[in-house]
Amino acid sequence: MSALEGMSAPARMSAPHAPSPLAVAWDIDGTLIDSEPVHLLALQSVCRDHRVAIDDLPDTHFIGVHVDDVWQALAPRFAGSLTRVQWLAQLNQHYLRAASRLAPMPGAVAVVAELSRRGVLQVAVSNSHRVVVQANLAVAGLADHLLFSISLDDVTAGKPDPAPYTLAAGRLGMAPDRLLAIEDSLTGLRSARRAGLRTIGYGVAAPLSAAADRTIAHLREVLDEFESPG
Repeated sequence: MSALEGMSAPARMSAPHAPSPLAVAWDIDGTLIDSEPVHLLALQSVCRDHRVAIDDLPDTHFIGVHVDDVWQALAPRFAGSLTRVQWLAQLNQHYLRAASRLAPMPGAVAVVAELSRRGVLQVAVSNSHRVVVQANLAVAGLADHLLFSISLDDVTAGKPDPAPYTLAAGRLGMAPDRLLAIEDSLTGLRSARRAGLRTIGYGVAAPLSAAADRTIAHLREVLDEFESPG
């Protein structure tokens, strides 16, 4: 029995007159890839290199936060020891060094492969820079099933701005409401909804769940939105 067989399927999103989605736009960090521990390790490493203490902040403090906002919050602690560009380059270098610790989220590989088998178009829309996106999508061959990915380097404003998802819909050549975004953060959900996409919140709880058209506990529930070819 495969990982996808024998699973009960929850109801689809309740939108009686809405057309069925034609494609999936995946968030990456925390949705497809369990990357938050590596992001935290990279941040801690940069801070340690410059003797900057952040142990007063909880480990979850910057989850889902735009990297520029992370810099704005921490810049005073660096006291001019490096610029934003230098900090970002060092942050990404530490991330790449720890990339061997990356792992797919439970069910991600099987679900992405099954959607591909069903002929569902799939893309990735990330709030990370291109080098991080490439490292993430190299895990378990996920990139092989995606038409393209949008990174922070491709837009003038990242999530929660709608620009990343607007760009994804434009490249696909489809109306935004035919594109289904899978997100695990309020930042990402707001970006997708502002761009006009339908949204699924993965592993989110109230009040974040109010920003999604539907919430799921397991990625396999995404399959419920698409017919199986048999």
